[in-house]
Amino acid sequence: MYSDNNNIKIRTMWVTLCFTLIITGVKFVAYFITNSNAVLSDALECLINVIAGSFALYSILYAAKPKDEDHPYGHGKMENVSAGFEGALVFIAGIATISKAIYNFFNPEIISNLDIGVYLTVFSGFGNYFIGTYLIKKGKQYHSSLMTADGKHLLTDTFSSIALVAGLIIIHFTHLIWLDNVLAIILGLVILRTGYHLIKESVDSLLDEADSETIDKMIKILNTNRKVKWIDMHNLRILKYGSFLHLDCHVTLPWYDNLEETHKEIHAIENLINKNMEGRVESFIHSDPCVPDSCPICLIENCKVRQHPFIKKLEWTTANLLPNHKHNINDN
Repeated sequence: MYSDNNNIKIRTMWVTLCFTLIITGVKFVAYFITNSNAVLSDALECLINVIAGSFALYSILYAAKPKDEDHPYGHGKMENVSAGFEGALVFIAGIATISKAIYNFFNPEIISNLDIGVYLTVFSGFGNYFIGTYLIKKGKQYHSSLMTADGKHLLTDTFSSIALVAGLIIIHFTHLIWLDNVLAIILGLVILRTGYHLIKESVDSLLDEADSETIDKMIKILNTNRKVKWIDMHNLRILKYGSFLHLDCHVTLPWYDNLEETHKEIHAIENLINKNMEGRVESFIHSDPCVPDSCPICLIENCKVRQHPFIKKLEWTTANLLPNHKHNINDN
């Protein structure tokens, strides 16, 4: 039913969810043993990871569904919805953490067994680091923004655990219990920041914010492998749907070429892009006939219909490929 890549992504999310469940259990054991608000903040964020991981697994399954009549571009955007959902849950966990810490400033609770809490927190921190780096690696390998976002979130948890361990050690030796609430508030602010960034990245992707890294990579591929008949290119757009890309652009070709020759050049561009972008690009390329203003930047030698002499080759860049107009010699 699913492609090999999607099957690997699904298995990866299952493994991640199982590990996260174990780590969440460890963190809540640490909280019940210590009664520390700082440890609770760490445990709550991990609980969010479990909920978000469950939804992420469903999202991967949904995003892997083939295109249909109602979703002609596929279901990949579901990954971005999931990342936003996770960010919202993380944000709520941050607010809950800070609220409880403030409450306990006025209604302090007894904290105990901090040494055991430190050991359990170190164990869970290592676990999050292992899962986070694994998810980021797989996310980049299979072009999944959701897996990469989950991995980065888990790495953030790791750094929070390091700060938590340091704080618990200080509290253990100084017996300044109020420091637990201060530490919980600091960790809560870190959690809020993580949630904000997850939400922002999700919204940016759903609103089709330009991915400058992908655009730059594609422009480099086109410049390096450019053919003389590809006189000009403009109105370049790249949209992301999960792990797949949708490319729109206009290509200026010789006006005297017949339909078959034009189709051959368009097909060559599509093959070039898919070869270098791992076959995950759907292209809609519109062909434009060249005009007299194209002559000064046209690389075709001995053109019998040339109306102006060739002056220089125009390098394609982000600045001159995105606007919707043919280029001339005055463009940079």
